[in-house]
Amino acid sequence: MSLMRNLNRALTATTGLQVRKAAPATPDQPKKAAAPKPAAKQPTAVYRCPGPEDLTTDRLLRQPVFIMSPVRSGSTLLRMLLNAHSRLHSPHELHIRRLEVGYGSKLSQKAMSALDLERGDLEHLLWDRVMHRELVKSGKDFVVEKTPSNAFVFQRIRDCWPDARFVFLLRHPVSIAQSWHEGDPDKRTYEEAAADALRYMKAVERARDGITGGHTVRYEDITADPEKEMRQLCLFLDIDFEPSMLDYGKKDDAQVVKGLGDWRDKIKTGTVQSGRALPTEDDIPEILRPMCKAWGYSE
Repeated sequence: MSLMRNLNRALTATTGLQVRKAAPATPDQPKKAAAPKPAAKQPTAVYRCPGPEDLTTDRLLRQPVFIMSPVRSGSTLLRMLLNAHSRLHSPHELHIRRLEVGYGSKLSQKAMSALDLERGDLEHLLWDRVMHRELVKSGKDFVVEKTPSNAFVFQRIRDCWPDARFVFLLRHPVSIAQSWHEGDPDKRTYEEAAADALRYMKAVERARDGITGGHTVRYEDITADPEKEMRQLCLFLDIDFEPSMLDYGKKDDAQVVKGLGDWRDKIKTGTVQSGRALPTEDDIPEILRPMCKAWGYSE
């Protein structure tokens, strides 16, 4: 009987253990990196539309103004003109629609539901508070928000603030596509820029169809006769026109933040500059022809 067998008999009798020969070592295999898990998508937020009797408790803002516009349509210029008014505060793009609320526990969700506050309602309270904070800091009467992606959720913004006022800013679709491409030519070709900008144009058009009582203004008209357009816009907002709006650069509180709207030299001049020449019919790519026709820029 071998030494190993005798040893194992003794070990088994006393400890219940045995000695085994180690398996030959094998080279370490590199661990396969685990595929990243996709971010969990929030379910569609449930919310209620506050009635007139609820506004006094559920909303701090009164008659907020939203500029619904595609990218590269002159919305930064428009908000700078409006921000130069003594009663209007128009900060850089706030992107409030991306501010979300989550529950830390089932009990917190149950507690909020008992208060008749679902996740969408809580998000609306947050949106309203952020914008109201900016307005209070400015010391003015009304806030103006111009984030282009707001057009994708115009129904929710309308439901959040039933007394909101909407301004629709249009520009020649080809000029929008050209400007969107020129903003970052390494990131997107002209064709890609046209397709991407068209998403925003369609969203703005849906908002125009879905919201009654808004005011439409064109970028080309603002650059051609800013005083006329600002007078009409002030009339819509029920405020007096102020000539100082046209020299928005003289205000020391103008905010130009890179990545949150236009920040290039043209907007920093402080006065309205001439727009680019309108594209010809031959310049219109097929993908933009329906929108050009819908907005009255082509036959």
